[in-house]
Amino acid sequence: MLSKKTKYAIHALSFLAKKDKSKPQLIANISEETNTPRKFLEAILLDLKKNGILGSKMGKGGGYYLMKDPRDVKLSTILRLFDGPIAYVPCASLNYYEKCDECEDEENCGLHHIMVDVRDETLKLLENKSIQDILDKEV
Repeated sequence: MLSKKTKYAIHALSFLAKKDKSKPQLIANISEETNTPRKFLEAILLDLKKNGILGSKMGKGGGYYLMKDPRDVKLSTILRLFDGPIAYVPCASLNYYEKCDECEDEENCGLHHIMVDVRDETLKLLENKSIQDILDKEV
């Protein structure tokens, strides 16, 4: 299940993707338009900025804007940034691998092999879906 933080990030990115990059959006505006608590949103936007997805401008006319084309903001990146591993078990994770405590023989563990397949299929989908895909599905 997606965390609230991830969902808020996706909503904020979708909102910003619809806006002109030359007109940064105030946090208050993003918060109101996406129904995201402002304090929570501040931390999310900072994380997105630190990871090169958003830019910001200070002062009059300042705020946040999307630095990348919405097609280049992959859902897999956002999920990993806010929720961590895509895999359901640590032994199947690509970026956060850990051996499972209860597993004595990973190579012969059926659960491990199934979860690697699940991870691979999930990644295939998430790496090919972007913020633009979300916008394209909106009515």
